[in-house]
Amino acid sequence: MNKKIIYPAFFLMVLVQLYIPSRMIFHNEVVLVSGTEYKFKAAPVDPTDPFRGKYITLSFEENSYRTADTSIWGQGETIYVDLTTDSAGFAKILAISRTEPMDREDYIKASVSYSISDTMTMVFIQYPFDRFYMEESKAPEAEITYNESLRDTNQVTYALVAIKKGEAVVKDVMIDDVSIVDIVRARNLK
Repeated sequence: MNKKIIYPAFFLMVLVQLYIPSRMIFHNEVVLVSGTEYKFKAAPVDPTDPFRGKYITLSFEENSYRTADTSIWGQGETIYVDLTTDSAGFAKILAISRTEPMDREDYIKASVSYSISDTMTMVFIQYPFDRFYMEESKAPEAEITYNESLRDTNQVTYALVAIKKGEAVVKDVMIDDVSIVDIVRARNLK
């Protein structure tokens, strides 16, 4: 083949391979830096769900919304979750919609896990953030700590999530307002 074509094609391929992950990282950094933080109170996960690699599996108490709309909300359907906070500062669902809100920035693009209809419809939400990634060596200890904190009714466990215009990024998992990373690090020093 002609070297005049091979070198530019190779250079273009390298640029594309660098651009795509860089763009993803930059996009998440923009949400982390300029997004509004919400605390999502954690809920226990089925204990038979295996720990999958370098992250903690997260589940949240605020994962359903009752609506007077009795129409069918299909599993996997894209929805927009409009948020507010309760008196303790935890995320609360203000409304859900099939259309993107134009007048607010604090909403999440999520999907319907499933819905139940009777006189009203209960829509269960699958958030796009259900994992908290950590250093591989600390993740197993963090998962044990996370699950123990959920069984202890005296502890408050939540995910700190940055949200901006439908995008969401988990910043940290907190147990009684202390980062799970710091808790695991302190346990490993003992």
